[in-house]
Amino acid sequence: MVAKIGAMAPNLRMSKWVQGLSTNIDKEKDNVVLVEVFQVNCPGCFLYGIPQAIDIYNKYRKQGVTVIGVATAFEDFDKNTLHNLELLLSNGEVVGETLKALGQYGQLISENKLPYKIPYPVGMDSLVKETGVVNQERITDFIDANVPDFKSYDEHSKTEIIEKIKQYLKSKEYSAETFEEYALRGTPSSILIDKKGILRDVSFGQNEFLEEKIQNLLNE
Repeated sequence: MVAKIGAMAPNLRMSKWVQGLSTNIDKEKDNVVLVEVFQVNCPGCFLYGIPQAIDIYNKYRKQGVTVIGVATAFEDFDKNTLHNLELLLSNGEVVGETLKALGQYGQLISENKLPYKIPYPVGMDSLVKETGVVNQERITDFIDANVPDFKSYDEHSKTEIIEKIKQYLKSKEYSAETFEEYALRGTPSSILIDKKGILRDVSFGQNEFLEEKIQNLLNE
């Protein structure tokens, strides 16, 4: 089942809590929850998503906002690993495209380390090894989550979309359970949950309205 805006937010499916006390959506009732989803090999996550989540943590953690980091992997499975997440959280080491981009922007110390520490709890998404079997149910689930206006396409376009989805699903090494249950489109993504545990917002990419949305949820 895909998480729906306005319904109870499902618990995050984590393989391991790497930093901070283990927690989850059902343990954070009465708090507004921001889940910042990122990949270790994702420059935009470290240029925009994570710094924004840290800023919100620092501003609102004493006002009833819980920030949780979820490291996921929907591509580059050799880089987006638990090992590299542990390196990141233990001593700030970055890898791959993140290392290259942050180096170009002069945002590293000691050549490969972040100049800041992520202060909130962070865990690794649950990754399930794919079997390579692609059936109609998986294709339908993928369309429901990622192509909401599928029915509006003509038959030729529908056939092309289905073929692309088949090829994508066949090439996948793992399925990231939290990433897929929340129907995320990429990283960085932010998930907002209100004080009652209701999913209120899911956003992909730079999110200039995130702080305003959090303030509105705090005022409810």
